[in-house]
Amino acid sequence: MLSQQNLEKAQALFTRYPEKKAALLPILWIAQGQEGWISQEMMKYVGDLVGVPYAHVLGVVTFYTMFNDKKLGKHHIEVCTNVACLLRGSDKILSAVEKACGTKLGSTSIDGKFTVSEVECMGACGGAPMLAIGQEYHEHLTSEKTEQLLASLK
Repeated sequence: MLSQQNLEKAQALFTRYPEKKAALLPILWIAQGQEGWISQEMMKYVGDLVGVPYAHVLGVVTFYTMFNDKKLGKHHIEVCTNVACLLRGSDKILSAVEKACGTKLGSTSIDGKFTVSEVECMGACGGAPMLAIGQEYHEHLTSEKTEQLLASLK
């Protein structure tokens, strides 16, 4: 299920690790980069590729918030709700995100434009409250700044 080019990348990774199964995380990154998410079929494929059971791959994919086991909207919005962000108003940020995106936490908007997720910590406590849109962090947010930010997305 990996493209020929990505399969070659995966095969090259095997030379860098003492056991094939040690390459699981980077190969999952390759798979997610190819598809935008990691389907059950891809998890089974990757498990076979590295020599671990599907249940192990599923556990890894669902444990790490950086992996997605569902298709995402065009914009993936991750709201930090850890202690620092919560104390500085992440609950209000989350409400503003849900309102602006027209969807609830853990869901994708009907138009496929937004997926809203909660994350425990993104390591930006000094800029709390914060959220990420894709790989881009937005810190020191207010409800108003959040609404303006989301309105600017195309």
